[in-house]
Amino acid sequence: MSSSPIKKLLFGFKHQHSLVTILFAALFVAVISFVLYQGTKKPVTLIANGEEMNILTHADTVEELFEEEKIQLSRHDKLSHSLDGKIESGMVIEFVKAKSVTIIIDGEEQTIWTTETKVKDILKAANIKVSEHDKVSIALDKHIGNEDTITIEKAFQVTLVDGTEEKQVWSTSTTVANFLKQQGITLNEFDRVENKLSDNVKPNDRITVVRVEKVTDVVEEEIDFPVETRSDSSILKGKQKVISEGKKGKVSRTYEVTKENGKVVSKVIKEEKVIEQPKAKVVAVGTKVVAAQVSRGTSASGKEFYVIATAYTPYCDGCSGTSAAGINLRSSSDLKVIAVDPNVIPLGSKVWVEGYGYAIAGDTGGAIKGNKIDVLVQTKQEANKWGRKKVRIKVLD
Repeated sequence: MSSSPIKKLLFGFKHQHSLVTILFAALFVAVISFVLYQGTKKPVTLIANGEEMNILTHADTVEELFEEEKIQLSRHDKLSHSLDGKIESGMVIEFVKAKSVTIIIDGEEQTIWTTETKVKDILKAANIKVSEHDKVSIALDKHIGNEDTITIEKAFQVTLVDGTEEKQVWSTSTTVANFLKQQGITLNEFDRVENKLSDNVKPNDRITVVRVEKVTDVVEEEIDFPVETRSDSSILKGKQKVISEGKKGKVSRTYEVTKENGKVVSKVIKEEKVIEQPKAKVVAVGTKVVAAQVSRGTSASGKEFYVIATAYTPYCDGCSGTSAAGINLRSSSDLKVIAVDPNVIPLGSKVWVEGYGYAIAGDTGGAIKGNKIDVLVQTKQEANKWGRKKVRIKVLD
């Protein structure tokens, strides 16, 4: 006999109730297991790059903890504990991730890994020294932040010549114009820089600033008087006589004076005004020519003394052939003329010279001073033969 509907219903209810009980029991076991599992974890505080994280872990070592948290470490990273250190409950582990920083020194790059954030600490870690004169792109006491490049321009010495002042100063690679600005050099209207302003400053360069000043100067100055000459047949040729003395004039001149570093380099007349006209000097110039003939008289009257005598020809180098008294010395081979010092023997005087004979004092010479004469001969051989000798001379009436 088949089961009644009531029996079937009761059977189904009992079956479902058993399944629920089993599921509930399994869930209870899982929860208990989870609670027990979680309860055995150790609490650890991880401070990564300044950010704090609280972690529960079953890891036995620091290395396992980082593997568990999927945190990759590099040899440059900074860790407060060793990787094989044992994990303890309540442990605080500090971790700083290293950062790649590029340092450019005078155009040359190098890359370092560092956990430092302050510029001066980064440079110290890289064993890079900077002086107070070097130019660093980020201040030494600043943190690098998001930047990953530090640029350094090393300072070098430069000679700065400002007018008359010269000194050694520090500079980094820059243009001459910027260098002068950094040094507080102000150029006035006429000042100039010997270097090209757009050129880059290099070690041991010499930057020269010339201080230029232009001033106006008004002065009174003398004007030289002109000399007028007049021919006079009563005066021996080669002689002169002042008829009237000259007098200098006066002029007012306005100059533009240019000075460089305090020294005058140019003086240009801008205006000129005559205050007093000069008076000309008048000179009479002799045109009288004495005769070259000498009488052969034997008068013993007149001045007699000894002189040093040398000889010269009318054809010597630089000789014009005409004497100071206007005598043509090349006109005759028999011509007897001597060169004298007019202060001792007047030009035009008739003389007798021992060993030479009668002659006319008709010439002068730059080396003929005092008791010295030069006798005229026609050839160099005769002059050499005469030589230099002491002779007696008479100045005839």
